[in-house]
Amino acid sequence: METQSENRAFGGTQGVYRHASSTTHCEMTFGLFLPEEAKDGPVPLLWYLSGLTCTHENAMTKAGAQAWCAEQGIAIVFPDTSPRGDGVANDDAYDLGQGAGFYVNATQDPWAKHFQMWDYIAEELPALLAETFNLDMSRQAITGHSMGGHGALTLAMRLPGRFRSVSAFAPICNPTASDWGRKQLGAYLGDDTAAWTAHDATLLMREVGFDGPVLTDTGTADQFYELLKPEALAAAVSDRRQEATLRLQKGYDHSYFFVSTFMEEHVAFHAEALYRE
Repeated sequence: METQSENRAFGGTQGVYRHASSTTHCEMTFGLFLPEEAKDGPVPLLWYLSGLTCTHENAMTKAGAQAWCAEQGIAIVFPDTSPRGDGVANDDAYDLGQGAGFYVNATQDPWAKHFQMWDYIAEELPALLAETFNLDMSRQAITGHSMGGHGALTLAMRLPGRFRSVSAFAPICNPTASDWGRKQLGAYLGDDTAAWTAHDATLLMREVGFDGPVLTDTGTADQFYELLKPEALAAAVSDRRQEATLRLQKGYDHSYFFVSTFMEEHVAFHAEALYRE
């Protein structure tokens, strides 16, 4: 693993690291903020999964998470959203290919060779983090924005016991019923829609739910509101009687101005779960 940069921030260290991935068969880059407490012992870890077109850098520089994580003594990791590089399949559209991995394991050509983002986030990167940094992997939580909110919710529900809490900013809630989902799931997983259901937060909520607290925020002025389908997730939460707080924030859109506005509340939400005995 190569250290690309390390900068002191809020008493801790914001690093950027690069490594050869055996899962995606290319070089992968991630950001990791370690609070000052990591010098003295393992600290809890919050995952932040980014949305379409993003790299590891977008949330790292725009979400404002480090200050609140430093206050709570929590590390936060910012993975990339897809494999990248020469020889990695891509598409002219912004919502497919590089920058749009959708946190699934692709089974279809030309995506299958590199686009194994579920295994990268669920298995390879956690193992690398545990081996390399002073992290308490028994205390993990996960959040994300848009496509990353979709990833956070589906990972949390399909990996029971891994995460103590899950939150999302403007998540894609029902991708099997949305143009933000049907296109990508069809391309990556093929025409058998039964294979898509494992990556739909609304369907997973109805089937298995999450053994812990859930928080989502979506702006009422979100320009992609109809694609996100928050009402579908709300109905599933109600039907299952899932512990959850699903909020609509008046006048907010899909941008990082929205994300940064509510980041303090999301970090505090996760800190309560991470430090609960």
